[in-house]
Amino acid sequence: MLQHMLNARMLDSSLRLDRPESSRLAWAFAISLAVHLFCFGGYRLGNQHGWWQAIHWPAWVTAARQSIAHLLKKETPVPETAVESEVPVMFVEVNPALATVEPPRNAKYYSDKNSRAANPEADVESNIPKITGSQTQVVRTEDVPRPKTFPLQPSPPGAEHLEETRAKPAPPPGDLVMAKPAPAPIKESGQANESRPRTLREARARQQQPMSLVGDKMKQEGGVKRQAIESSLDVIATPFGAYDRAIIEAVQNRWYYLLDSGNFARERTGKVVLEFRLHSDGKITDMIEVENTVDLLLSLLCQKAIQDPAPYPAWPSDMRRKLGADYRDVRFTFYYN
Repeated sequence: MLQHMLNARMLDSSLRLDRPESSRLAWAFAISLAVHLFCFGGYRLGNQHGWWQAIHWPAWVTAARQSIAHLLKKETPVPETAVESEVPVMFVEVNPALATVEPPRNAKYYSDKNSRAANPEADVESNIPKITGSQTQVVRTEDVPRPKTFPLQPSPPGAEHLEETRAKPAPPPGDLVMAKPAPAPIKESGQANESRPRTLREARARQQQPMSLVGDKMKQEGGVKRQAIESSLDVIATPFGAYDRAIIEAVQNRWYYLLDSGNFARERTGKVVLEFRLHSDGKITDMIEVENTVDLLLSLLCQKAIQDPAPYPAWPSDMRRKLGADYRDVRFTFYYN
């Protein structure tokens, strides 16, 4: 029993540190902490002032740092919305004769047809085609004059007798007495009455549907290597291109009708910018005037040109699926020249 107690006392005394040893341990801990704080503080201070970037490290150090950074780099998944390019927001009418099947890569404009930037004379390397027009307000590649309106004409004399003749019932089959022989068929000689087109542009113009949105060709400096008969822009077809074209045409026709029906000052120049919300059912709400450099009457005329044809047709399913919402904000700009 006594021997066991002595062994316990000897073991207990061997685990205790004397005062010099504990003092040395405390000093070592304090020095280690000070060194770590000094190194960390120096590293942070060097990053703030760019000291470490200015140092020319040896080649093996630089290679090792790049390898470690490449291994530690985490690959973050890219969202699908970031992969897709930005959707163009400005509508531009495309001539059917210049439409292309392949869409452009980076288009600033959209329409109901694709087109790629081209020039009649491909002599300049640029992404912007050269367009020799007269105005710089509206993006247009061709001159489309406004169709002339003609007053209603009276019926020519003898028209009533002609209608009565056409309205007579045909004779019953088999009655050869009252029936008249059918006129002999005209043999085609192979020569067309209409003159042949002299140029490729004229031939395409006869085959394709003409442009309907009225406006003057724009003026733009530039040039692209792709050659075509007429200058064209990079325009991409979207599911709502045809829908927007129909709305623009309806607003344009109504605007011209209101201008012609009233005696408005033709010498006034300026523009009216309106914004509104177009809903999926074709209704118009929340119309506001963003800019007006003419007068209140001409601004109200523009508002009526948008509101009178409403409600517009409901959105197509592709358009609604593409936008992912039940409404869209639209901006219209009217120019008084």
